Amino acid sequence: MRDCRTTVIDGKRVVGDERVYRKEWCGQIRGMLHVTVLRSGSSGNCSLVEFGETRILVDAGLSAKRIAELLTEVGVSPASLTGILVTHEHDDHASGLGVWSARHGTPVYANVLTAEAILFNAKREVRIPFRMFQTGAPFDLGGVEVRSFSIPHDAAEPVGFVLSAGESAVGFLTDLGYATGLVRQRAREVDTLVIESNHDERLLLNDVKRPWSVRQRISSRHGHLSNDAASEVLAELAGGRLKRAVLGHLSRDLNTPEIALRTARERLGRESGGERIELMCAGSDCRTERMRVA
Repeated sequence: MRDCRTTVIDGKRVVGDERVYRKEWCGQIRGMLHVTVLRSGSSGNCSLVEFGETRILVDAGLSAKRIAELLTEVGVSPASLTGILVTHEHDDHASGLGVWSARHGTPVYANVLTAEAILFNAKREVRIPFRMFQTGAPFDLGGVEVRSFSIPHDAAEPVGFVLSAGESAVGFLTDLGYATGLVRQRAREVDTLVIESNHDERLLLNDVKRPWSVRQRISSRHGHLSNDAASEVLAELAGGRLKRAVLGHLSRDLNTPEIALRTARERLGRESGGERIELMCAGSDCRTERMRVA
């Protein structure tokens, strides 16, 4: 006789023995890739990627105390981190590493030039447990494949990352002046993409608070992606594998979430398949939800 008992678990209606389903469903959840952007902006960047018992931070551009608080908010113990990946040495991506290393000793993964730059820029002597990787050479971190690739930015050896497990992959493009062919190729390989959408070009052009040299640096090929430039990348990905884009690293006074999202939606609205991409913004004062990468 067919078992017609029903219940609801994790928003799904289940027919049959709840205990059997719950065991299978929890096993699937543990085997899924998740990402939470804890903070993203010029004041600090830090994201959490989870896969089973593996917990990886991408960048640590906040104080060690604040990172620990944010991890606790999402139910993750600081002591449980598997590793920290670093895109480049700028303070808004690496300022928390020294104190965090002294308190928790989490392995920090960076290429050689980035590690050297972090130690050189440190305001005091620090001991960071670096694990060096070669840009472009994939490696395994707790069952997650980590692939790094070069990006154009005014840092020692900046990189983007693609983290994949099973059939899922998430990418990080947080600071770059323009999207090279390699960047676009790597972006085609992910389901969820955290991509910089730093400034509105008109607001930057009319900005009176920054010297012209600073404005030139921001808009240069080794500066930051504008809303238009980020939207161009997303439009190229429309209709492909990408299902979600998180717009990040928004400037506080040269951009707003409303402007960034409107620019992306208008561009994607003109592209076939653009409606398949879920859009959201990450902030410098709030975190995103915990998102399943699928």
